[in-house]
Amino acid sequence: MWSKKLSLLALSFMLMNSYLHAQQVITLQQAIDTAVSNYGTIKAKASYTAASNEQVKQARREYLPNFNISAQQDYGTVNGQNGPLYGFGGLAAASSGLPLDHQNWNAAFGALYLTNVNWDFFAFGRAKEKVKTAMAAATQNDKDWQQEIFKHKIKVAAAYLNLVAAQQLTRSFKDNMDRADTVRRIVRTRVLNHLIAGVDSSQANAEYSSARISWTKSKDAEQEQSNQLAQLMGIPPREFEVDTNFVKRVPNLNAGNDAADSHPVLQWYKSRIALSEEQTRYYKTLYYPAFSLVGVLQTRGSGFGNGYAADQHDFSQSYWDGIKPTRTNYLLGVGVTWNISQPLRISRQVKAQQQISKGLQYEYELAGQQIHAQLQLSDTKIENALSNVREVPVQVKAASDAYLQKTVLYKNGLTNLVDVTQAAYALIRAQTDRDIAFVNVWQALLLKAAAAGDFNVFEQ
Repeated sequence: MWSKKLSLLALSFMLMNSYLHAQQVITLQQAIDTAVSNYGTIKAKASYTAASNEQVKQARREYLPNFNISAQQDYGTVNGQNGPLYGFGGLAAASSGLPLDHQNWNAAFGALYLTNVNWDFFAFGRAKEKVKTAMAAATQNDKDWQQEIFKHKIKVAAAYLNLVAAQQLTRSFKDNMDRADTVRRIVRTRVLNHLIAGVDSSQANAEYSSARISWTKSKDAEQEQSNQLAQLMGIPPREFEVDTNFVKRVPNLNAGNDAADSHPVLQWYKSRIALSEEQTRYYKTLYYPAFSLVGVLQTRGSGFGNGYAADQHDFSQSYWDGIKPTRTNYLLGVGVTWNISQPLRISRQVKAQQQISKGLQYEYELAGQQIHAQLQLSDTKIENALSNVREVPVQVKAASDAYLQKTVLYKNGLTNLVDVTQAAYALIRAQTDRDIAFVNVWQALLLKAAAAGDFNVFEQ
């Protein structure tokens, strides 16, 4: 009874472990989606794009007129003096009153209530060009974000394929270690039965040790690739169980033959050129004057009476008498402002910006050349990888048959351990070539997707 319960418990535990293990398998699409959502650089550029969109809205609102409301209430004297006055930096007082022949200290409250509207209603398209420049900057940030997503997808896919290859190599080296261990046990048995010399046991132990070292190195490489994938996904490092089924077949290689102008990287370079050209057009609008409309409504209150000029006792120190509005003025006007030396300065800035545009154009052309060269290289790599895929089954079959033959002959005393070791070397070399060959086809296809600017070439 207890034995049956223990068996059921053990079976349940095994099934749970199997389920948890299956849950840890991460597909390539899951890795890419996680990376796009979590990676810091992508999130940062998404924020920059959102900020630039807000700046476009701010640029549109800059055309609105300035509307200022001001109110002040003061207490002080109103002695006046004939003579010029210029308030440098706004530091001089603007008291107004009679220019008496003596100083007096009569003081009362006063108030000023002011509404001011100032609107540059026409400036030869300056506001419009500023909005266009902000839109070009927003477009550049958006293209930068999109090309960062594209490049990161390529990086994640490459890291995933490297991890797939590393795990397959680890399994192959594990199989090689198990074979070496099997040979070691056979040799030990034959030595104990005095059928062969004891030196074969030492040689078998050395081969097993070498196989174990190779397995440890491959495991170390696998852990390094796993750590790299975790970094690109923006998650804490851990071991991954990756999907290896898709790399056991040759992918569809018919799509994505040419690099188009829609390549995310080229689009980003074009957006940089567009922004520079838009900035040039905006700078040119600074050559011209700005026409402004101004309107002022001003109300004042004062504790000094209208007879103060003849009678310096005609004032009240009452707070309410001083701040009560008693006089109102309005002003409407149209003006033009033009710094005639501005074109001399701006012309150099326009020239500089034009040179920047020319430099960005050269960078765009260079990027296009590199992408086309990468596309041609990817086609060559695909052809070479497919050639290797066709050869590896023959190599693995021949090496497996040779190893089986040598081990059978050795068990029957018809060959020596050196021949078995050589056959094992050939077999592990064939198996590792097989593991890498299919992954290389997918890596070459990924290179083609990167050059074509279309990740669907790889995904589909």
